[in-house]
Amino acid sequence: MAGPLAFFAVFFAYPVAAIVGRGLKADGAWQFGRVGDVLSRPDILGVLWFTTWQALASTALTLLIALPGAYVFARFAFPGKQLLRAVVTVPFVLPTVVVGTAFLALLGRGGLLDDLWGVRLDTTVWAILLAHVFFNYAVVVRTVGGLWSQLDPRQEEAARVLGAGRLAAWWRVTLPALAPAVAAAALMVFLFTFTSFGVVQILGGPGFSTLEVEIYRQTAQLLDLPTAAVLTLVQFAAVGAILAVHAGTVRRRETALKLVDPAQTARRPRGAGHWALLGGVLATVALLILLPLGVLVERSLDGPGGYGFTHYRALTSVDASGGTFLVPPLEAVWNSLRFALVATAIAVVIGGLAAAALTRRAGRLVRGFDALLMLPLGVSAVTVGFGFLITLDKPPLDLRASWILVPLAQALVGVPFVVRTMLPVLRAVDGRLREAAAVLGASPLRAWREIDLPLVRRATLVAAGFAFAVSLGEFGATVFIARPDRPTLPVAVARLLSRPGELNYGQAMALSTVLMVVCAVSLLALERIRTDRSGEF
Repeated sequence: MAGPLAFFAVFFAYPVAAIVGRGLKADGAWQFGRVGDVLSRPDILGVLWFTTWQALASTALTLLIALPGAYVFARFAFPGKQLLRAVVTVPFVLPTVVVGTAFLALLGRGGLLDDLWGVRLDTTVWAILLAHVFFNYAVVVRTVGGLWSQLDPRQEEAARVLGAGRLAAWWRVTLPALAPAVAAAALMVFLFTFTSFGVVQILGGPGFSTLEVEIYRQTAQLLDLPTAAVLTLVQFAAVGAILAVHAGTVRRRETALKLVDPAQTARRPRGAGHWALLGGVLATVALLILLPLGVLVERSLDGPGGYGFTHYRALTSVDASGGTFLVPPLEAVWNSLRFALVATAIAVVIGGLAAAALTRRAGRLVRGFDALLMLPLGVSAVTVGFGFLITLDKPPLDLRASWILVPLAQALVGVPFVVRTMLPVLRAVDGRLREAAAVLGASPLRAWREIDLPLVRRATLVAAGFAFAVSLGEFGATVFIARPDRPTLPVAVARLLSRPGELNYGQAMALSTVLMVVCAVSLLALERIRTDRSGEF
């Protein structure tokens, strides 16, 4: 626990506490009366209510739509499965401002629905909910499907032999085994939608505002640090309470599971029901994921003289950016890849240590540690970014001019995904196997290498893929700390979108398409990795 605790204390708790202190302190004295003043305002109460109920609705809708996809990826073998798995993960790394713009093109004025049926959904909550499902579909598919593919199907078959129907066998045997993974996925979806920023800002219009949007508005537009600090504390407390309840729920449901090689559980669809389910999942992916991504590609090719590569050619020139960058915008691709690889390595090491500690020990301290690991997902990225700027600027941590600052911020968001992806599998390993190895003379290291590693290697690779994808698309904190000569892809896209002109907008769409392709290629390469026992993921 020592390594993860030190990492979070220095690069999360310290910067966030510094920002909150600046907002709630006046002349060296704490002004806690500001909390009551802010929370009694009707506009703030409206923001809190909308933030909560839209996150609950987004989570329920995502689970409803994505759980059939998790089953298909876990139990079915079909051509193009690896490519499709990479495709459904691509939306998770796209900057929120880009996805918001893509859904605006689909649902807003002059969009696809407007052209076909005269229907507009922008500035409605439905546009926000659909965009949230678009983002988080892969979270459920990978988190739940990863464990589902390792569950021994013979347990459910045995229940059916004993007289249980298909639904009853799934409800009584499979669902309890999947409960920790489903709860982990629901938690991640809720946290991301609870702190939603770009999607709500673009699609919601002036009528809808989440806590994250309001914190940004109070900080960057109104320069009201006291109100922003109070909202940060509210967000922090709400997420902490949710995580505490979730930790207790998952702990009561934990059981030792029999895990098998995923290659043994995937079969070709059989019967009309299986093919209908596969067709429904493919149709969902096409409408929910491929259609918005197709809009990005179409707009990146739509130049002044018709369709072509004008916007892509402009990415290689500094002059074409109109002074937006000190380097050609295309260099943001290489910057993002380098930063994401370093951030992934940090996240896997810190998250792996934390997950191992959580499986070996019990007690209130460890349960609190589990909740602490998830807090970066529920604390405003704006707060973290500003905190980095004002705290990591003096010895011995004078990092403001160092390139490592960006991977550190990205790793903060990656660690929770590593922990939540590895934890259900680690907790499912039967402890009696380790005890038997110890009785036979194996050292703790050898027992871990011979027993745990073959079972969790696949989960580690899945966790690394999640961390890499999250790092590629992290925007909230990176936008404040990325240097002008080393922009990342999301930062470059946001800067181009903020400037007027068709060329800047076209370049933003072209960079978004490049990010989409880079992510898809990287994830597809990761999908093809094989180890002795882990099979596919």
